[in-house]
Amino acid sequence: MSEHELFSIAPFMDWPKYFAGMGTPGIESLNVESPTFFRRLESTFVQHSLEELKTYMRWQFVTNQAPLLPAGFVNENFAFYGQILTGSKELRPRWKRCVEYVDNDLGEALGQKYVDITFGAEGKQRTLNMVREIESALRQDVDKLTWMTPVTKKEALIKLDAITNKIGYPDKWRDYSGVIIKRDDLPGNDQRATEAEVRRHMEKIGKPVDPKEWGMTPPTVNAYYNPVENNINFPAGILQPPFYDNKLDDAVNYGAIGAVVGHELTHGFDDEGRQFDPTGNLRDWWTSEDAKEFEKRADCFVKEYGNFSPVAGVNLNGKLTLGENTADNGGLRLAFMALMDSMKGKEPKAIDGFTPRQRLFLGWGQIWCENAREEMERLMAQTNPHSPGRFRVNGVLSNMPEFREAFACKQGQPMVREPACRVW
Repeated sequence: MSEHELFSIAPFMDWPKYFAGMGTPGIESLNVESPTFFRRLESTFVQHSLEELKTYMRWQFVTNQAPLLPAGFVNENFAFYGQILTGSKELRPRWKRCVEYVDNDLGEALGQKYVDITFGAEGKQRTLNMVREIESALRQDVDKLTWMTPVTKKEALIKLDAITNKIGYPDKWRDYSGVIIKRDDLPGNDQRATEAEVRRHMEKIGKPVDPKEWGMTPPTVNAYYNPVENNINFPAGILQPPFYDNKLDDAVNYGAIGAVVGHELTHGFDDEGRQFDPTGNLRDWWTSEDAKEFEKRADCFVKEYGNFSPVAGVNLNGKLTLGENTADNGGLRLAFMALMDSMKGKEPKAIDGFTPRQRLFLGWGQIWCENAREEMERLMAQTNPHSPGRFRVNGVLSNMPEFREAFACKQGQPMVREPACRVW
């Protein structure tokens, strides 16, 4: 939208004054993600007095800052958000909370030290090799798909070849020299770091996108696929046990981080990823026939996971979790294919009594071990697009004939689903 179009849907705000106050450079156009929000916000201003709005804003500000304030604020904030909402019994240790705040505000400064201690060049290279092998498995999988049309397969393989991989940490570290940090001013440190981050983003307006920039800090235990840049990102934080262990055999690592790699890769080719082409432009490259065939198979997952119940009286939302469930199922299958290819027909000896195939599946189960209280599980079932850990494990494995064969499961047993769901 132009500034004028934004004003037409939200005339209550003096937008030129706001942008000037934010230090925003000249704006040619705006991406207004939620126009409905701005339209409804105006009615909120009309329906409530100025004093009510001030009270609300004051409460929002204090609530946002509460974890950084003296103990009375911290404890009161935890009493609701921790105990009532998620069922936590005690506040996390102070050092863990401090590390989180540093990671949020100075993540790449913290990340440099973290990478030095935990992640070497060997780990980066070994992970990159695994990524390439799983990309090769995806190529084979796309070639063999019975539901995807030849024209769409061709587009998929072009996009796969264009994917770039970011492993561990950025090539260029962020400069925090302009952020003033004081030992006796935690809220101020956070405020100044936030202001610096806003300025950094403002300076990017009108400039080319930097595809080497990371959306997560190096210590983060997570990974993501970026559709507008067509790249997959694996911070050093997730390249640690239990997701990845340099000292363990390939089978366990394939079942753990390998499956996560496969998971992220499939996001580039699912019902969301299909909307972006190899260069990140918004262009749907599926045929209508492909879309129908995908939906038919996806509906199997909607029904399967919709029947899982983490807490009595609460079922998962099969549609909410569909994208992640599909990626989980496809990701582990790709990891299995890559492991088989890497062995080149020569199966290594069993370790601790388990074959490589079995160890791959054990690796998958290990990464989703978790403890969660009922309150948290209830909340997550209604709001989280990811299924709880035990369903991420059992849902996927019950769909895989390879798991059934590895552990000699028989038809009719709990870990054998009929009919099995599959997209990738």
